Amino acid sequence: MSQETTDDASETRDLPETDAEWRERLTDEEYRVLREQGTESPFSGEHVDRKDDGTYTCAGCGAELFDSDTKFDSGCGWPSFYDTDDDRVETREDRSHGMVRTEVVCAECGGHLGHIFDDGPEPTGKRYCINSVALDFDEE
Repeated sequence: MSQETTDDASETRDLPETDAEWRERLTDEEYRVLREQGTESPFSGEHVDRKDDGTYTCAGCGAELFDSDTKFDSGCGWPSFYDTDDDRVETREDRSHGMVRTEVVCAECGGHLGHIFDDGPEPTGKRYCINSVALDFDEE
């Protein structure tokens, strides 16, 4: 049974059900980050310095995640955003690597995106620190 969902654009997604199906859909690096909670090297991703207007979507399922208007240069080495719609992402406690952080995952497919921190700019004070490889970009 395939999981089908509908987003704001009325698109229907057929999400992989098995690990093998995810491996077929994603590149090795996308799989490592999105499905195995990996992290790309800082300053290595294609979206770190992107300044174009558009929408960042999940590389795993295509769900809209972040608007370019909320992107800012945090200097951390990963694309950073100060806001998103609450229904686009979910958060989970992450106790890996000997620390406690808040993981950010795609609400649509559960793919690992990155982490959220409380050191971002106003108006939210949040910094969604997201792996470039977990994102695709749709230019306006």
